[in-house]
Amino acid sequence: MNKKTLSILVAGSLLAAAGAASAQVIGKTEDQIRWRQSAYHTMAWSMGRIKANVEGTYNKEQVAEAANVIQAIANSKMGYLYQPGSDKGKGWKDTRLKAAFFTDKETLGKVAGNFGQQANEMARVAASGDAAAVKAQFGKLGEACKGCHDKFREEE
Repeated sequence: MNKKTLSILVAGSLLAAAGAASAQVIGKTEDQIRWRQSAYHTMAWSMGRIKANVEGTYNKEQVAEAANVIQAIANSKMGYLYQPGSDKGKGWKDTRLKAAFFTDKETLGKVAGNFGQQANEMARVAASGDAAAVKAQFGKLGEACKGCHDKFREEE
């Protein structure tokens, strides 16, 4: 087998593997719901860690760790887990995603963009160690979370 044929075969195999891997990342609707619920629970835990530090004894490292987790999830392209039809079904529990998530793209873009900005700013401010600045940014981040909850999440 010559080098050109081998290169074509290797490239084709890599493309096929990449296609299969991306299909697995998307998963079934139940998987999408479960994965995003897990991410939101992890962010809620991280928000709780920041809140405990802001309201109690402040530990810069714990706040920075929690802020970095939130930032990582906010920038993880989690939008791929919101395929049409995933407003119905069950992951770990029934999804509370409103159908408006798929129809109100303008509001979704604003809300998601604001959350990403506030998460990035939270990580930046947390790294500074300034407890007062962290407290102020924590409020802004919480409001960004609430903006999505109010518009796109059903009450329990």
